[in-house]
Amino acid sequence: MANLIRSAKSGRAWTLYDLDSYNIHLKQQEPLEFFGVPVLPDPAVDPELLQHLEANNMQQHHNARLIKLVDLVMLRSWGESAIVDFTVELLQLTGYDHQNRLARRRIDMPLFLCGKWRHMKTDVCLMDCKQNNILLVVQGDKWLEDREPLNARARLVAEALAAFTKNNANRQSSPLESKVNIPVLLTVSVMPGIVMVDTTPIFFKIPVTQELVTHVQQGTYPPTPTIATYCFPPLPCHISDGMKPLSNRHQILSCCEAFKTIIGI
Repeated sequence: MANLIRSAKSGRAWTLYDLDSYNIHLKQQEPLEFFGVPVLPDPAVDPELLQHLEANNMQQHHNARLIKLVDLVMLRSWGESAIVDFTVELLQLTGYDHQNRLARRRIDMPLFLCGKWRHMKTDVCLMDCKQNNILLVVQGDKWLEDREPLNARARLVAEALAAFTKNNANRQSSPLESKVNIPVLLTVSVMPGIVMVDTTPIFFKIPVTQELVTHVQQGTYPPTPTIATYCFPPLPCHISDGMKPLSNRHQILSCCEAFKTIIGI
């Protein structure tokens, strides 16, 4: 793997090949192991969202709006823009976007890669506006027949690297309060991420170290492997059905609730 060619690519151009070239590996876990809980929590949403299949049967506008966006995404003709709108609405409805936390679209994060600056643009990210930090990165993609969009996972990892460096840059420009007023830089961080495939989230924990970032910046092979873990929601219906079936909806929203602990909210 050390002999693989590494080049300066934008985030949109990353593939699984690029993960191999930087000794980054993806490992699937079962949901309970991934979230570190004995049982998935109940969804913290309005009960009618779990009881009514169609938007027209709902009384609350925000619930109906989310399901209308689910229907729009499932049409498949609207592309990733509909997935972005759906994701922002989901983060707002489930309490991710709250008070100092803000869900933002299409944030451009530069990353120094193989000696050149390249752009890593998230579809959606969750920001802590008080600390000016990125808490979560989201990459949207579409199902193509029965094939998983594997390269979306690579793009998510590229965005996690950029988010790590951006958070450190923010710490340098606005030092955290301390007795000697010296900025506390991150040397290692687990960046939470989601690949939103239509309306089905795949949850990720991506460990990022300064060592890994340095190798990416220099275009060299890291001797230490990076293991990013991920999990699928335990869905009773087909994964491509996403949040439309009520049984799937309950499990996805339960996982969204469990994921809050990993993000730290």
